[in-house]
Amino acid sequence: MLDLFIRTEVQREWVERLKEKKSSFMERGVEIDLLGTFPGDNIQELIEMGYTRSTLPVDRGGYGLRVVDMVLLQETLASYDASTALSIGWHLSVVGELFEKQLWTSDKMTCIAEEIAKGALLNRAASEAQTGSPTRGGRPGTVAVREGKNWIITGRKVYTTLSPVLTYFLVSAWIEETQSVGQFLLHKDVAGLRIEETWDTMSLRGTGSHDLILDRVRVSEDQLVEPGRRTTSGGAKPLNGWLLHIPACYLGIAQAARDYAVQFSTEYCPNSLNGPISQLPNVQHLLGQIDLELMNIRHFLYSVAEAYDDPSRRQLLKNELGAAKHAVTNGAISIVDQAMRVVGIRSLQRDNPLQRYYRDVRAGLHNPPMDDAVIHGIALSAIEGAKG
Repeated sequence: MLDLFIRTEVQREWVERLKEKKSSFMERGVEIDLLGTFPGDNIQELIEMGYTRSTLPVDRGGYGLRVVDMVLLQETLASYDASTALSIGWHLSVVGELFEKQLWTSDKMTCIAEEIAKGALLNRAASEAQTGSPTRGGRPGTVAVREGKNWIITGRKVYTTLSPVLTYFLVSAWIEETQSVGQFLLHKDVAGLRIEETWDTMSLRGTGSHDLILDRVRVSEDQLVEPGRRTTSGGAKPLNGWLLHIPACYLGIAQAARDYAVQFSTEYCPNSLNGPISQLPNVQHLLGQIDLELMNIRHFLYSVAEAYDDPSRRQLLKNELGAAKHAVTNGAISIVDQAMRVVGIRSLQRDNPLQRYYRDVRAGLHNPPMDDAVIHGIALSAIEGAKG
């Protein structure tokens, strides 16, 4: 089914390269989930194959992949191990957005490009316990205070995905003197920065989304790479198609669940039947529903990604990015549920991958944008449209 969406030789080559990792990544995924360990070996292999610079522009030492390319590859990777995919997806997304929008000064962009080309990993650290998701617009409790020619940053960030191996943290902090939220680039070895291992969830147990502790971290003035805006809420936010790595991950989980259910249905032969359960009408109905849902959400996601990559169509997008995430995540949850109905009680056994897919896919509901915000935005657009 995925072959239909491979449009270029570059895409095909990358998919084939990822397929070489399928067996080892899937095997490690079992242990990662069981022990709650970080997929360090997987990430290192992705660095070595150049995957972590795939969204870096060609003239900066990368491969210059587009959003739709990233979606294709992230879906593929997530079908092998979701924790690995979501973790590295944040790095790919930040890099893609950074260079597409040229968010920093030329010198800073050059420096970070050189680091990424060498294997450095980057992610934003924005979420806080008191503010919830940064997309809700809460003011960060993390503060940056000027001291001479330096900034002193103090605070705690939660859900800092990929934290065990990040080279750089892009940290949001409140700057009182300008009444704005700034973004500071912090190297992992700066004094006062440490990781507190707090990530212990039932879903995506290997993402290493621990707390980032900032205890009077001192950085130079030029580490304020994004001075930020004066308000923390309200106003239209710039489109960021690179966040489609999120629904791509959950689509990959759904595909893995589908594949397992289909294989099980063709192999399981109870003695009450003269053949496998795939001959049963109710099982065929479930499998048909699963593939129909996969078609729906995959076409939606890829069409939105392609529209974003086309500058002439991007300007026409309004709610489609959030809607794609909403549709794919909820559709993926439904697909995993139906796959478990095909397999039955065996799907709840600890050694069955479906119970892991069931837990992992639920995490999508808590990645941005949230369902209620998406629906609210669509409703407001409809109301405004009716006004003419």
